Parts: sequence; structure tokens; C-alpha cells
Amino acid sequence: MKQLPLYEQIYNDIIEGIENGTYKKGDRLPSEKELSEKYCVSRITSKKALELLAEEGRIIRMAGKGSFVSGAELTEEVQAAEEEEKNPNRLIGVIMDGFGPSFGCRLLGSLEMECKNQGFSMVLRCSYGNIEEETRAIDELLQIGVEGIIIMCVHDENYNSKVLQLVVERFPIVTIDRQLKGIPLSFVGTNNEEAARELANYLLNEGYKKICFAMPASRETSTIVERQNGLTMAFREHGMIADESLWITDLKATLPSSRSEENLERDMRRITKFMESHREVEAFFAVEYSIARIIYRCLYHMNLHKKCPVVCFDSSDNIIQESMFTHVRQDEDTIGHTSVRLLADALNGIKEPKTVLVPYQIIEATENGYD
Repeated sequence: MKQLPLYEQIYNDIIEGIENGTYKKGDRLPSEKELSEKYCVSRITSKKALELLAEEGRIIRMAGKGSFVSGAELTEEVQAAEEEEKNPNRLIGVIMDGFGPSFGCRLLGSLEMECKNQGFSMVLRCSYGNIEEETRAIDELLQIGVEGIIIMCVHDENYNSKVLQLVVERFPIVTIDRQLKGIPLSFVGTNNEEAARELANYLLNEGYKKICFAMPASRETSTIVERQNGLTMAFREHGMIADESLWITDLKATLPSSRSEENLERDMRRITKFMESHREVEAFFAVEYSIARIIYRCLYHMNLHKKCPVVCFDSSDNIIQESMFTHVRQDEDTIGHTSVRLLADALNGIKEPKTVLVPYQIIEATENGYD
């Protein structure tokens, strides 16, 4: 005989308890945490059982108060909780790999603003590029009872198994900036391939052919792969093949888990040595703004900064709107607002995952640009 799903076992046990009088009308039921510990299951599983009972009208669920058996004259405490439930302040989690003035700060601001608009309270955690920290952040957010999560996944060759578990359990998740290809998850971000193609075409149209693509070490995330693809696509459109022998693919200092003075000095030595042995390089395409700044510093010390342009994704936000590099400007405000709205849809029962690619701009460097 086929074993019932765990949430159905909990569901059936509670119904039996209601019918045999173990749980009387108006009684408070065990919490999600108590049920998960009793049945040795995740809180998502116990939550699903309680939600099913609530949908059938057998129990009343109230944020911050608990779950109660339906059908009795409600106590003053439960009545007050029921009033609060009419205007709930739902709790959601946000997990960022990291953030800074070039990318992330505006995104966080828009996330927080849209959470207010949607009646959500937002809890922020950072993984700092470490998949174990990301897992810990997810566990902590689930423990405090978040109803959904918006996540910027860690740069890693493998997907986080904890995220995949949540997908299987149909827990509401929206990914931002980095898409988990092949996984049925809502995603909000930039069309990195198209943006990189347009940015590379900017250099190619200016006559620069020997272009160094510079990226962090050993990171095969969808974002970086798409930017590589965009660059090679632009070369093909010009009847050429991108020369990967001119690429730098082992930089470390900009990775959240590897930021140190030692790695910065190491990267600068790496770039300087590369330029000394590859004098044919005419321009740099940096996968992110921080890498562009490191490259520019090296070029400046070699007195090559005026003849060897650098382009990149993102730029340090400044009120004067002057740009040191020609770059792709991602619309962080729209990414933040849209991701919260998608999560709100999921919490309201719209489970079909969506991919939203937010428009970007190519911003040319200003003559006296600085960040």
C-alpha cells in the first residue's frame, strides 16, 4: 500500500483529533514548529497540512497567534487576532550574495519600499558568496516563519540543494540577478547576453578587436556565462572569433568570500603581468564594475589608461551621473519592485513561475567621469 505524503499524515491526525475530542472547538493546535518536531519533518510540510485544514474551514490560522479549531465562540484573544489577520503584516526573507554602491544598494532600497507597499515585513540576510552561509540563512529565515524568500544565489558551479528542496516543496521563492537554469523558479533580472552583446559591439564598432574579457575565478554562474556568450556573439556578428587566449578568468578580490588586500594585490600583479606579455590587447570588457576599477588602476600605473578603454556592467551610483566607464546600467529599482510583486502573487496562490527580464541602458563614459 502506497504511503501517504507526510503532510497528509499530519492532516489526517489532526482531523482525527478534532473528531475524537482531543482538540475541542476553539482549542489552539500545535504550532508549525511543534508539528515539525513531532513528525520529524520540515516546517514547510507541517505548514502545508495546517494550510489545507484552514482552506477547508476546519481551523482558523492567525499570524502571530496560532491555529485554532473552528466552530466555537471565539475567545477575546482569538477575536483580536482575527481582526489583526484582516490587515496582516506578512514576513518575507531576502538573501543577498552581497551588495555595494555599484550594484545592490538601490536594489535593496526598492525591495524594502515595495515590501511596505505590499504590507510585508522584510528580513535581510547575506551569504557573502558562501553556499554554507546561504543554506544557514535559508534555515534561519524558515525558523522565524517567513512565508517566502527573494534570493540572489551564490556564485557556484552547483545549485544549492536547500533551494532545490524548497522548490520541490513548492515554497514561494523568487530569484534575482542570477537565474537557476532549468529550475521552475520565478526570476527577475537583466538580459545579460543581450546587454553584453551590445556592450561588446560598442567596442567593436569603435575599432577595438583585441579585447580582454575579465571575470572572477572559476565561476560558471548563468550571469557570467550569459555575458561571455554575449561577447562571443558580438564577435561573430562582425565576422570574427573572440580570442579566449586574451581572457583573464582567475580574478579573486571581488568575490565576497575572497575580498582581502592580499587578493587585491595578487589580482593587480596578475593584470599587470598579463598586459606586459599581451601588448596587443586594445580594450577590456570587465564582467563587473569592481574588476573594471582594478584593471583601470593597473593601466594607469602603466600609463595605458588613455589608449586602452575599459567597459563593464554597472557603475558606482553618484548624484552627478558622471560615469568613469561605458557600462551596462541595470534597472535595480524595477528588479526590486517586480520581484516583491511576483512573490506576493505566489503567496496569493499564483504558483506558475515567471521570468521577467528588465530593460537596461548602455551609458557612455563622460569626459571627466568619476565614481
